[in-house]
Amino acid sequence: MGAGVTGLVTAIGCARAGHRVTVLDRGPVPNPASTSSDQHRVLRVLRPDDVDGTLRMAEARRRWLELEVLLRTRIFRPVGVVTAGTPDELGQALDTAGQAGVSATVVPPDALPPVVFPAGNRGVRDPGAGVLLADRFLRAAAEWLAAHPAVVLRPGRVVVAVEDHGVTLADGTVVSADLVLVAAGPWATELTGPPVVLYRQTMVYLSPPRHLADWWASAPGVGRIGADRRAWLLPPGGGTLLKISSDAVCRVVASTVDTDREPWADRLLAEPILTDAADYTVVAVRDCHYATDPGTGGPVLTRVHPSVWSRPACGGSGFGTAPLVAKEILGAVMEVSA
Repeated sequence: MGAGVTGLVTAIGCARAGHRVTVLDRGPVPNPASTSSDQHRVLRVLRPDDVDGTLRMAEARRRWLELEVLLRTRIFRPVGVVTAGTPDELGQALDTAGQAGVSATVVPPDALPPVVFPAGNRGVRDPGAGVLLADRFLRAAAEWLAAHPAVVLRPGRVVVAVEDHGVTLADGTVVSADLVLVAAGPWATELTGPPVVLYRQTMVYLSPPRHLADWWASAPGVGRIGADRRAWLLPPGGGTLLKISSDAVCRVVASTVDTDREPWADRLLAEPILTDAADYTVVAVRDCHYATDPGTGGPVLTRVHPSVWSRPACGGSGFGTAPLVAKEILGAVMEVSA
C-alpha cells in the first residue's frame, strides 16, 4: 500500500517478475500529497566517508537508468553534485572514490560563483550524481503500471488494519496478499510500527535572476553549505525550480498536522547559500515529513511479519535508494512464492 516512490518502484519490479500486484493509496495514483511527490530529488553516488554506501548508490543509479529506459521517460539529469568540505574531508572523499572505483574531482569555490561556500572549504564533484525528476517519474510509473495486465491500481482506498497476508479497508473489504508492503508515508507506522522519529522539513523554491538563467541550466547540485554546513541546493532544469533546504530548519514534530507558525522559510532564506540572494524570486514554500529510526537516525525498513514489510517515508534519500529497497523486497516475494 502507498503509491509513492517505494511502492511504485516495488510494484514495477514485482510485475516484471511475473507477480500479480495491487497498489492501494488513500488518494489518487500517483498522489500529489504523498511524501515522495516533489519536483526533484538528489541522487548522490559518492558518500565521502563510506565505500560500501558509495557502491550501493552506484547500483541505485544504474537501476534508475534502467527504469528510465523501461518507462521511456527522462527521469535523471546527470548534472553531478558538488559537496563542500575542508581539505581533510576532501582527501577522505577522494580516497573513498578511489576505493569504490567512481570518479571525483576537486572544485574551487570560484567555479560556482552563485553559490556561497563555507570559509576554507572547496568542493568535491561527484559526476555520477544528479537530479531525479521525482514527479515526472511518479506519473510515468503510474501510467506504466496502469497499462500492465498483472497490476491493479486502487486509488481512494483507506487502509485501517494490516495483518499477515492482507489488509482491511475502511469499507470493510479485506484484500489478501502473499506479501504486503506498507510504504504510505511516516503515518504508516500507526498501522504496523515500528516506532519512528518524525521530522518536518521546510523547502523553498526559487527562480534565478534572468542574467544567471543559462548558468543555472547546467549547474550541479551543491551540498554541505550554509552557516553550519547543513544546507543543500538542487538546480533548476527539466521543468523544475531551484530548491534550497537545510537541516537548520528541520525539526522533530508530533504529527503531520501542521500547527507550527514559526517563520521557517525566512530562516532558510537567511542562510548563506546564494550570493546576491535578494535577486532570486521565491516561487513556493513547502513542508515535507519524513521518519527515521530512533536509534540510528537513519531510514527504516522492517519486516514486521513474515509477509509484511514497513517502509515509512524517509526524505530525499529514500527516493534515491528506492530501487535498492525494491530489490530487497522482491527477494522476499521470491522466497514466499518459491
